[in-house]
Amino acid sequence: MFNKNNQKMKKKMFVNSKNVLTFKKWKDAGYAVFATLNRYVKIGVLATVYFNCLGVYTSFAQVDTDSINKRINLSEVEISGMRNPALYSEVGRIVTVLSRNDIENMAVYSVQDLLKAMPGVDVRTRGPVGAQADVSVRGGTSDQVMILLNGINISDPQSGHHALNLPIDINSIERVEIIQGAAAHKFGANAFNGAINFITTDNGVNKLKVNGSYGENNLYSFGGTINQKIKNNSNFIAVQKSKTDGYIDNTDFDFLNLYLNSNFDFNKEKLSFQFGYSDKNFGANSFYSAKYPNQFEKNKTLFTAISHDGGNFIKNSSKIYWRRHHDRFELFRGNKNTPDWYEDHNYHLTDVVGATMNLSVKSVVGTTSIGGEVRAESVWSNVLGLPLPDSVKVAKQNSYYTNGFSRVNSSLFLEHKYSIGSWNLMGALLLNNNSQSNTILNLFPGLDVDYWINDNFKIMVSANKSMRLPTFTDLFYNGPDNVGNQGLKPEIVTAFEIGERYRNSYFELSSSLFYRFGESLIDWGKLIGEERYKTSNINSITTIGVDFSSKLFVEKLVKQSFIKVIGIDYNWIDQEKDVPENYQSVYVLNHLRHKLSINSQHSLGLKGLDATWNFAYRDRNGDYLHSISNEKIAYNPFWLVDLKINYSRKYYNIFVEATNLFDVTYSDFGELIQPGRWVRVGFNLNLSY
Repeated sequence: MFNKNNQKMKKKMFVNSKNVLTFKKWKDAGYAVFATLNRYVKIGVLATVYFNCLGVYTSFAQVDTDSINKRINLSEVEISGMRNPALYSEVGRIVTVLSRNDIENMAVYSVQDLLKAMPGVDVRTRGPVGAQADVSVRGGTSDQVMILLNGINISDPQSGHHALNLPIDINSIERVEIIQGAAAHKFGANAFNGAINFITTDNGVNKLKVNGSYGENNLYSFGGTINQKIKNNSNFIAVQKSKTDGYIDNTDFDFLNLYLNSNFDFNKEKLSFQFGYSDKNFGANSFYSAKYPNQFEKNKTLFTAISHDGGNFIKNSSKIYWRRHHDRFELFRGNKNTPDWYEDHNYHLTDVVGATMNLSVKSVVGTTSIGGEVRAESVWSNVLGLPLPDSVKVAKQNSYYTNGFSRVNSSLFLEHKYSIGSWNLMGALLLNNNSQSNTILNLFPGLDVDYWINDNFKIMVSANKSMRLPTFTDLFYNGPDNVGNQGLKPEIVTAFEIGERYRNSYFELSSSLFYRFGESLIDWGKLIGEERYKTSNINSITTIGVDFSSKLFVEKLVKQSFIKVIGIDYNWIDQEKDVPENYQSVYVLNHLRHKLSINSQHSLGLKGLDATWNFAYRDRNGDYLHSISNEKIAYNPFWLVDLKINYSRKYYNIFVEATNLFDVTYSDFGELIQPGRWVRVGFNLNLSY
């Protein structure tokens, strides 16, 4: 291995806050924490099974619709990613909802490209059309946003770099929900800056969809989905294959996704089963350092979950889930031109097992909810973790897992909602315990208040506290340019926000002003002159920002209008940092300072023939060190233009799209130049039966 031993840092780079929880010292036995795993998992599974059974015997009534807000005469969407789902109009926070129709009209190839266009979201890509990308919200890092699939947390504890290794592709997504801001009580302890929930296609109608596309650089994608409903059972199956030679050397990829979602409805009880598989192989040109341009990644992800929803007087929702992720990282692809110090590739196997339950009771004083989660995270590796008593052979490789580590996070939450007149109030408290912490319980409160000024316009105020645990990479990874830190503290954030939302039949507008105080933020950084980047807790960062999003449905306002929709989104973020002037940050300090998106959809004169334009301006704060000259280089702002021409009929549509239409040279991450103009054509076939 090129990283032979876990080294303890002799001293911390910065003084850490005294008001945050700290981790216990690691025990000498690398497998000691594994001994507690079964006990936590058994408790969670037994509790979930118990409340599943409780729901079957208490559910005979209609789903609760008494709280549905009728103020806006528009179809409402249920925000399902939260512990307690609520209608869009009832959520006292800034939420972005992207529909299937929105997705189909955008010039995007992958989930990563889709998120790039979303307000408040920063996607830093390393490679073409979704090969790898770090997603963050409101100036945070990729480790500070929770990723959910149909409401289940599938975030990766090894590294936020794997957060978007999803078993689904863009053709399987019915809706995306983006909840911005700290929200531990809504999602769990690691929802530091928000959460993104991907919802798969509704499977209530028998339908077959086939899609295919081909583009420059020998890029192709082919797949399909099947919706099948038989009595009280409905199934959704998706398959997708994608491949390209890459836009420059060592940017090729080969992807395969398989996914199944099966639902059973029994007298208002709903039982759901999910299974997903993803296989990603891609050339990782300069991913983690431009010194090594011939890197390579192979990722495999397995995911399965069972969910139950029901209840009469006591509404209940419970989930059991498991996610396994295989990661092989090659600093020198195929062992070509390796130096003497490079002994082996990095091999990682992570397992996440979790169980959640939520109970809700409605009374004259409002709706009270209580619930909890047990989540066990483990890693086996030849780099990450503590020494194992016995090495374990890596499947199909002549290598061994020599290290391992495990931790268990448990939480309980209490939430109460109360409405009076035009006021809606929600107060919540999350009690969290982690097996690494020397504190029994850590408290994270939250408060959301909104007031309806009239039937279309409301204002919102919120105050929330949240945390984020270090990833296994933060704690343990040592490499030729990096040093991990086993003494890291969890990140703590306190966030305040005031916002407004206006909607009528042809216009939508939302805006907010937010303030965030982060303590012990975790970053990979170094002082100028030091050889290797180290993980450390930065003292504090104060963030202030503005979000603005608007959409005008011109075709609803002006009959027979040439222009159908115009949208404008803008985000501004400023940070005050408590760090030395000569400190070089990799992640925390390189946020998007300005993000502007202008998009429009218009007719091309023929029925069903439309064009969608997206104009994007990005201005990133911070800089990076050139791998050869060691010169500090600031990120340059840039404009991008994407265009999609779409011809739609009842059973099919064909399209041609061009991303980066004017072939702009730009970089999201260090020296790795992103793709220039890339054109592809494709089709979608929709058949109901």
